[in-house]
Amino acid sequence: MTLCAETLTLALGGATILDSVSATFVPGRVTAVLGPNGAGKSTLLACLAGLRNADSGSVRLGGVARAAVPRRELARRIGFLPQEADVHWDIDVATLVALGRFPHRGRWGDSEVDRAAVARAMSATDCARFAGRIVNTLSGGERARVLLARVLAGEPQWLLADEPLANLDPAHQLDGLDCLRSVARAGAGVVVVLHDLNHAARVADDLLLMRGGRVVAQGPPDAVLTPALIAETYGVATHIGTTPDGQRFIVPTHREP
Repeated sequence: MTLCAETLTLALGGATILDSVSATFVPGRVTAVLGPNGAGKSTLLACLAGLRNADSGSVRLGGVARAAVPRRELARRIGFLPQEADVHWDIDVATLVALGRFPHRGRWGDSEVDRAAVARAMSATDCARFAGRIVNTLSGGERARVLLARVLAGEPQWLLADEPLANLDPAHQLDGLDCLRSVARAGAGVVVVLHDLNHAARVADDLLLMRGGRVVAQGPPDAVLTPALIAETYGVATHIGTTPDGQRFIVPTHREP
């Protein structure tokens, strides 16, 4: 079931945020959305998730207009992790993660299936060990993992994540990348906004490179993460090499004049 953006255009406050953006996302693959600040990446994700409507264009899920999909069904199919998600009440970690099952719950509350999904999500994000702690007592990185677990608990067909690694230490960043890959291997589609080009090169099957609300390039990492396209998009020169385990690495060296 593909997820498609078709010529999405959106203006806010007189500025064009998305300018005829089209892209097709495929299940079982990780697509990283890249671009400088203000490129329209987060807005694109919000449109895909149904949290914002474009001025023109459409989003289609499995060939059906997203607007025609009932809200509860959409919540089962698409899990959205925003860039910043505050928790404004005192709630323990296990209870918060279990809220991710809300679209699946029957009238009698949690089932064994629900509890198993919550346990898997907490294990995948390394937050089972503080299941009983109040969420607002956690560090920023711990809270980020809990919020990702809440989305994963819903076992969505599509995971849309906006900078999910931003508050994580290096070890948990690698764990997060592995988690995204695991979600894709299980058959779901993953669309993730990233700022770190090395993370994108490591995790993504496909890249969507944006600047100024427009798509600069789409395709596999080797075709998109080139010195020329990086310079065009970010205005920086780069050195690209290969680590001993065969991973590409990208080092910005200086601003282009």
